[in-house]
Amino acid sequence: MLTKKYSYGKQCIDQSDIDAVVEVLKSDWMTQGPTVTKFENELCKKFNTKYATVVSNGTASLHLIAMGLGWKTGDIIITSPITFVASSNCALYVGATPDFVDIDPVSYTIDINLLEDKIQKYRKNGKNIKAVVGVDFAGHPCEWESLRYLADKYDFQLVNDNCHALGAEYDGNFDYAAKYADAVNFSFHPVKHITTGEGGAVLTNNLELNDKVKLLRTHGITKDKSLLEKNDGPWYYEMHNLGYNYRITDFQCALGITQLKKLDYFVKKRRDIAKYYNERFENVKQFITPKVSKYARHAYHIYPLQVHFEMISLNRNEYFSKLKENGINCQVHYIPVHLQPYYKKNYGFKVGDYPNAESFYSKEVSIPIYPSLEEEDLESITDLLIKSLF
Repeated sequence: MLTKKYSYGKQCIDQSDIDAVVEVLKSDWMTQGPTVTKFENELCKKFNTKYATVVSNGTASLHLIAMGLGWKTGDIIITSPITFVASSNCALYVGATPDFVDIDPVSYTIDINLLEDKIQKYRKNGKNIKAVVGVDFAGHPCEWESLRYLADKYDFQLVNDNCHALGAEYDGNFDYAAKYADAVNFSFHPVKHITTGEGGAVLTNNLELNDKVKLLRTHGITKDKSLLEKNDGPWYYEMHNLGYNYRITDFQCALGITQLKKLDYFVKKRRDIAKYYNERFENVKQFITPKVSKYARHAYHIYPLQVHFEMISLNRNEYFSKLKENGINCQVHYIPVHLQPYYKKNYGFKVGDYPNAESFYSKEVSIPIYPSLEEEDLESITDLLIKSLF
């Protein structure tokens, strides 16, 4: 048994983070204050984007994108089945219809050729898709240039669910996300590259979309004098749309600002860990290590190891239990969304619809990867992962 315990992911907080949060806690602004705007500005600078809106979590940002882009009943929204349910649930929130396209077996992101096939099938039946939500799974970018080409060719909206991929690169570009997509979604959950506890963001280069998202973040209420029907005084506000309370606090944003300064370091550490794993597992025939497409530089939010369970005497549950007993807590990313009971019951999805996704799920084990892991930790983890096969 290991003397230390390891989870698949973990936040990295230091004194600079604590000091920044305490400073805001001692100030007059706990929420809706200047630190929120400062964090938004820092995100714009870091990712070379015109506009950013920070919100309470990554699911909220997807919901706001769906509303801001005008999705509605009858619209068809396509995403990957290997993702968290929020990537498709955002369509359901606004009455749209979700559908899926199977993953590419190398990148584990949406398969471009299968996507065009599905679009053409819809068009033969007199239907057009409204949007595609491309998921940069595990930190590996989708084929964004091809997605943009298809979006222009078939006139659909493009959303980048970038929650896994802060710090990834596409064709050598760190700031690729909003270059290709109409809107970008971030998450700042503790296991992500940077954290605000819970939190998310919408990035876009579209002013109209940004204005809608900011309005909807705060109940659809505005105090902008240029938008008011009348103005009774400095207290006066108007509700122009049905919005939500998806605000994030100033002290969370203070944490986000200091975390963002360390993003490059965090990503480098994750890449170093992935390199160690790749080399250590190279000759372990029971393992399949994640591959990286030529156009991509992986950010490794997770390290999706695949295990040939048919080659060993354990099933995945038994392997998990063996690892946990010895101090390693792994996870699985993800149960294919189309196999969730809600989706099967309400939309008729079934086993066999997306074979690449289902095959990937049957083998996937997310092993520990976070910046505070040192080489001695990695040696212990890899030793146990291999030893537990037998």
